[in-house]
Amino acid sequence: MSNRSLVHVEHLTRYYSLTCAVNDVSFDLAKGEVLGFLGPNGAGKSSTMQMITGNLAPNAGQICIAGIDLLDQPKHAKQEIGYLPEQPPVYRELTVDEYLYYCARLNRIPRGKLGAAVGIAKDRCGLGDVGRRLIGNLSKGYQQRVGIAQAIIHNPAVVILDEPTVGLDPIQIREIRTLITELGTDHGIILSTHILPEVQATCNRVQIIHHGKLVYTDSTSGMEQRMNPTSLLAAFQNPPELSSLLQLTGVDSAEQLADGRVRIHYSDTDPAAVLVEQSVGQHWGLHELAPERRTLEQIFIELTCSETPVNEDAA
Repeated sequence: MSNRSLVHVEHLTRYYSLTCAVNDVSFDLAKGEVLGFLGPNGAGKSSTMQMITGNLAPNAGQICIAGIDLLDQPKHAKQEIGYLPEQPPVYRELTVDEYLYYCARLNRIPRGKLGAAVGIAKDRCGLGDVGRRLIGNLSKGYQQRVGIAQAIIHNPAVVILDEPTVGLDPIQIREIRTLITELGTDHGIILSTHILPEVQATCNRVQIIHHGKLVYTDSTSGMEQRMNPTSLLAAFQNPPELSSLLQLTGVDSAEQLADGRVRIHYSDTDPAAVLVEQSVGQHWGLHELAPERRTLEQIFIELTCSETPVNEDAA
């Protein structure tokens, strides 16, 4: 385990009767990282999160939080975890201040430090102006902020956020994403989400779980490289034979599409310049040429339809 590791998960396994929900999962999370944890429904994501937070016992494996073994010293390990479930655990009949003081006491913050802890959490989450308002009268975006404030009020090493932007409007989503990015500088963040663009906006590392196994783990920059174009869409007034396109430098394959365009696949060398030059010389009448960039959704579908795990070296 790295000295910088705030979360160390090794060979984590969980069965429900004869069904293996989490199968030999291992990963680390360091301070300053925001890890996007993705997976389709039933993939084992929620079970993994529940085990990391100490709410579900694994059948096998090890979980260390800030160097503390969660199974051997659960009370001490959980002191280093802040958790926001999908439904924020807020009491709507309390004011923001009342609720956060209550959460601070639950986390055993000394009485003399309660005010400072609540003040810091409110400042970090942008709640300074709503301390005396009832939580039930706040917008959903502010209620999410209150939920995040309770997760960080004891300054834990690790903050785990489960679907923190579900049901928010675009402005609220942007505000929460900015807050998560800021928190990522001082904590290790695990962000569970089904909103794929959210991963690109907030995370610097991504992992995808499917059928209980990690099928992909890489940095966000590595994921971006995986999204780089590897094909071109072209349209011609006088379409050439596919065999002519296959002779161009860099072209691996070509296929005719139903709308009359041609998809040209390449791997190392982008054949766009050669294609334009040949089109002029051969009078093909090229009138459309565009790189075909894969989306994160396409990559997600590809990986979750595959049984072969992909690590950052392979990517």
